[in-house]
Amino acid sequence: MNWAVVVPLVVFVLLIFAIGFITAKKTSTASSFINDYFLGSRELGGFVLAMTMVATYGSASSFIGGPGTAYQTGLAWVLLSVIQVVTGYFVLTTLGKKFAIVSRKMNAVTLVDFLKKRYESNIVVIVSAVSIVLFLFASLAAQWVGGARLIEGFVGISYKSALVIFAVTVLVYVSIGGFRAVVLTDALQGIVMLVGTIILLIATIYAGGGVEAIMKDLVNENPNLVSPYGADRSLTPLYVSSFWILVGVGVVGLPQVAVRAMSYKNSKAMHQAMLIGTVVVGVIMLGMHLIGVFARAVIPGIEVGDTVMPTLTLEVLPPWLAGVVLAAPMAAIMSTVDSILLIISSAIVKDLYLNYVNPKAKEQQVKRWSFLTTMIIGILVFLFAINPPDLLIWFNLFSFGGLEAVFIWPIVLGLYWTKGNKYGAISGMVTGLLVYILIHTYAPNPFGMHTVVLPVVLSLLVFVTASIMTQSKTKNLQEQLRKKYL
Repeated sequence: MNWAVVVPLVVFVLLIFAIGFITAKKTSTASSFINDYFLGSRELGGFVLAMTMVATYGSASSFIGGPGTAYQTGLAWVLLSVIQVVTGYFVLTTLGKKFAIVSRKMNAVTLVDFLKKRYESNIVVIVSAVSIVLFLFASLAAQWVGGARLIEGFVGISYKSALVIFAVTVLVYVSIGGFRAVVLTDALQGIVMLVGTIILLIATIYAGGGVEAIMKDLVNENPNLVSPYGADRSLTPLYVSSFWILVGVGVVGLPQVAVRAMSYKNSKAMHQAMLIGTVVVGVIMLGMHLIGVFARAVIPGIEVGDTVMPTLTLEVLPPWLAGVVLAAPMAAIMSTVDSILLIISSAIVKDLYLNYVNPKAKEQQVKRWSFLTTMIIGILVFLFAINPPDLLIWFNLFSFGGLEAVFIWPIVLGLYWTKGNKYGAISGMVTGLLVYILIHTYAPNPFGMHTVVLPVVLSLLVFVTASIMTQSKTKNLQEQLRKKYL
């Protein structure tokens, strides 16, 4: 075992445990367990809100798959990726104060709570919960495999042992501390991600002899590595533009990101988060993908993209510092996992169990079911990950696209278009879900665009058309909802 690498990781894990136990104490004394466990009592300040959005959005794709793809594709992948710089700003600008105010009026604790009260429809709730469990479970499994692979490669233990370490750590602090533990550990993980990116970028440039020397090496190998079209010139302007819908504007439709816009303390915190989050995401996304491209000049000949970051880190840094930097991708994976785990748990317990199984459940029962559900989900993912499928960068993006196709218009139009009704929401969500799965399965990237574009566009058209055609059926209800919430 490489102890110089292991010690910083152990310290990092101990800090995570400490945060989980401290926040568990506060959650147990909170006036409302549900509000605190799933939303942190809406007390997030600007810095913590920014860091939790950064850490939730950053994942194995950002720190392992993304740089690995940039290694193979060149600077074109950096261009494609940097649209993510404005993600947090765009989410908070789009949802912003309106979402926070409306969700407080509704006393909505989860995204599905908001959709249920906005559209007054049980079908909307069921479609939402099923979509969340379906797409996020797939993403969760990929992240766990990625975390275990990272520990396995750096620490030098077996894959199954690494998976046990990763699973136990995440399950303990999420199950005990809930949303508050997740966002506080996200704050720590966001800092680690930022510092790790800066250290590794500097070390990579130094090892490559400077940016100018690195660029000359890339041009000598393949001039297309520094072009906006990619090493094989496959990245067309249309594809890049459409991909920005997936990782840019469409992120508003991700439940694990949107719920953050319900949880901040006041407008000052939101404005601080918009500034801090944009800067931090800019450094991390630009830095990590540049590192992937620069690595091609420092350590040429790597065939498996997912091994670029671990190999580069051990190559350009001393072991103890490599252990510190290793905490960055580990933090990205863990922070994504904890948020997804809590979203799935809330979909099952808060949105299905409390709505349809036992609406009169006492708080102690909810607490017990929340802990139990989180543990069961974790165990199921663990069992699935023991014999893992291939971990592909596109696996996580598949989850992104599916969730965006289902949720973006019910959220945005639900806030800003008072004529949107349950018939439009149901039709649009089902259309987005089915069309996305069909296109992804049988005809990915139609017309040279990313798969997510057509489902999102068709979902919008169906939502608007169905809502307009059924206005007479819901006119009175829509007026009541407008006066009460909007």
